[in-house]
Amino acid sequence: MTLSWRRLRPGRHSSKHSRHVEAGGDIELTIPSHFRCPISLELMTDPVTLSTGITYDRLSIEKWIEAGNVTCPTTNQVLTTLEPIPNHTIRKMIQDWCVEKKSFGVERIPTPRIPVSYVEVTEILSRVTSAAEKKDQAGCRELVKKVKALTRESARNKRCIVANGAASALAAAFGAFSTAGGFHENVGVLEEILSALTLIFPLDAEANVYLGSTDSLHGMVRFLDGGDLSQRRNAVLVLKEALSFDKQKTSALEEIDGALEALVKLIKEPICPSSTKASLVIIYHMLNSTSSSSSNVKERLVQMGLVSMLSELVVDAERSICEKALGVLDAICGSKQGREEARDNALTMPVVVKKMLRVSDLATEFAVSILWKLCKKDQREDDEGGLALEVLQVGAFQKLLLLLQVGCAERTKEKTTELLKLLNLHRARLECIDSMDFKELKRPF
Repeated sequence: MTLSWRRLRPGRHSSKHSRHVEAGGDIELTIPSHFRCPISLELMTDPVTLSTGITYDRLSIEKWIEAGNVTCPTTNQVLTTLEPIPNHTIRKMIQDWCVEKKSFGVERIPTPRIPVSYVEVTEILSRVTSAAEKKDQAGCRELVKKVKALTRESARNKRCIVANGAASALAAAFGAFSTAGGFHENVGVLEEILSALTLIFPLDAEANVYLGSTDSLHGMVRFLDGGDLSQRRNAVLVLKEALSFDKQKTSALEEIDGALEALVKLIKEPICPSSTKASLVIIYHMLNSTSSSSSNVKERLVQMGLVSMLSELVVDAERSICEKALGVLDAICGSKQGREEARDNALTMPVVVKKMLRVSDLATEFAVSILWKLCKKDQREDDEGGLALEVLQVGAFQKLLLLLQVGCAERTKEKTTELLKLLNLHRARLECIDSMDFKELKRPF
């Protein structure tokens, strides 16, 4: 096979023929056939041998096996084992060849780490479960650290660890060490487990069931409320995973003291974008919960000043955070107290209108819903269209017209039409401006 290599640094002892070929730009080198992977036809960087005796590059053959194939691609023979064996002899020969061709710009392939096997992972996770049952927090902590190290080592290790049920084993251990009487003495192992769980998202159903237990929820809230930045970040990320799987757990979370305050604090004093998003998602689930306490949650959030926080957050937030913040604000505006707080906040209306048709379809739907709730519901008798005039002044009418032209969801279309009818009643008042208002206005030129 012929492969083009671009020379990185000219060699001092390269041959005249090599320098002649370089004048054309690239160098053509022939890779020995036994150095090439039979699947990718590229130079192997981590050669492994199957039970049939054929050598492949690890990445290529693992993709072949993960696709459900149990035969050798070259010989079509059924494999007696799906665990490939590292071929150190070929790897050393390839490294020597790379060193020999260094003057042509060929870089030596690094010596790969031997990936973890399914047997090793199964044994480690079994020991984690055993340590959790015995409440051996020191032993469990060391095992979890090992799982973390292996997961970070390579994508292949991560796939192997996830496939062997690491999430459920770690989640079960977290619940076991989160018992009310032993939380403080087990903080170290609980912190390690949360950190390990964040490395293997998304979690499976069994893991989320364990994390949704009362002990586990209390444990995560304790980290949210009194942990350091890393602990709070990991706790909110894992909590979001658990609640996204089973939204009925939000009612249990609402009853835990300090949970709501800790989530709002992550928005007021953000740690990182991922923790802010997770906190917004959890609050959104709580606000849209079917439990009887959801109205109480809205009142508490309004009292904590979440409306003003969201209005400020949306101003220059990235797309994902903006969508989630508008979704939470829309849910809060479902209550009378929330709407009153939004009306009284000078930033809410301009920001909501500004984000229409500028972020995403979802953000636009939330923005229209917020405007509809503020303008259509609980109109004050002494308002005299003041709120409608404010909405008109920030350019909502034109954006709503444009939204009907470009198209939107049916429910959003209905709200947009109602808003336009309402705003149209007050357009004349906005457009009829007394020229005396500009008496003291000076031209900029």
